[in-house]
Amino acid sequence: MTNPQTILVSPGKDCKEAALRVGVDITCWQNQRGYGRHARALLSALVPAGRGMRFTFLSECEEPPDAMPAGAELRVVRSGQAAALAASADGHRSLADLWRMSRALSDPSFDLLLFPTVYSYVPVRSRARKAVIVHDIIAETYPKLTHPRLLPRLLWRTKVALGVRQADALITVSEYSKRGIVRRFGVRPEQVHVVGEACDPIFRVVDRPSLGDGLRTLGIDGSRRMVLYVGGFGPHKNLESLAGAFARVASRKGNEDVLLVMVGERRKEVFHSTANGLERRIADLGIAGRVLFTGFLPDEELVQLMNTAAVLVLPSFMEGFGLPAVEAAACGCPVIATRESPLPEILGPGGIFIDPRRPGELECALTAVLESPELGQRLRRAGIEAARKLNWDSAAAALSEILREVARR
Repeated sequence: MTNPQTILVSPGKDCKEAALRVGVDITCWQNQRGYGRHARALLSALVPAGRGMRFTFLSECEEPPDAMPAGAELRVVRSGQAAALAASADGHRSLADLWRMSRALSDPSFDLLLFPTVYSYVPVRSRARKAVIVHDIIAETYPKLTHPRLLPRLLWRTKVALGVRQADALITVSEYSKRGIVRRFGVRPEQVHVVGEACDPIFRVVDRPSLGDGLRTLGIDGSRRMVLYVGGFGPHKNLESLAGAFARVASRKGNEDVLLVMVGERRKEVFHSTANGLERRIADLGIAGRVLFTGFLPDEELVQLMNTAAVLVLPSFMEGFGLPAVEAAACGCPVIATRESPLPEILGPGGIFIDPRRPGELECALTAVLESPELGQRLRRAGIEAARKLNWDSAAAALSEILREVARR
């Protein structure tokens, strides 16, 4: 079997003197969804923060990943299918791919291994300490909503169980997720560490937001109030409930101008999606002309949209962090979000938080924000202030210290 190819990318001056060698599985880097965004931002901040560490990124892509931080070494591990695709609702990695990645990560020169997400975890046989990031317990709490077929569901359970068992430290993104992990897996609270998230600095208040030609082509020109959703289209996102609440609010006198704008890839989604069922529900409600699907949007366009929207809604049955809500808050967009998340703790008075199983609460919250400019301004000010407290440098510093602590044991 071919040995992994090693490519050195911009090693730092102190690389040879580094005391601690850290192997990092970055097979989720290319994922455009939350896992990929999280890994790119956190690792880009971690490498410069990790003094005394030498990072080796293990990737399936022969070309260096976009925005790869200088000072990291890149090692290419060939695979038959990208891990991000194999981790889809109906997929799984081949034994050959698992073996190749496991062998590369088992390099005896590594002192510590970091898995930025448990979905790309592979069992490893080495003396290296292991840190595994578990973002949430959504798949464990709602298994049939995330993996509707039995075999992928069983493979997921096995992978996560092995990851939790092998981990010398479990890392998650919020105290809310930590409580769920301790409860679900029966691990000791001190074994689970919290390293928060933040939004990219591009998400900010724009003095004069401008909707580009691409958005205008879709019918978004800023002349109508927008209720915004950003994220995936899995059933645990509770979007049919959002459509129903929007239909009732949009039928009220004075709300004839309001649009529901839904941002996210729904045609080529690797995770389980019920976008087709959502579209049928929207048609049955008679609001097809009031709902716009944009597909995936680059951050530059998303920032402009968040700066002009009346409110962002995240009604999921569960969120491990809820990054789109924090991004919206940073842009000065009022937020309505699920209570089943850390968002009440993160945003505080910068959001309205609803029980996702009570559609009436979402309807009341939407009505309140759309009909009360004063409420919208209060949410805007508090949301901006809350989002300012989060940054990736603090997250990277916390993770760096955790890795050192794990290595010292």
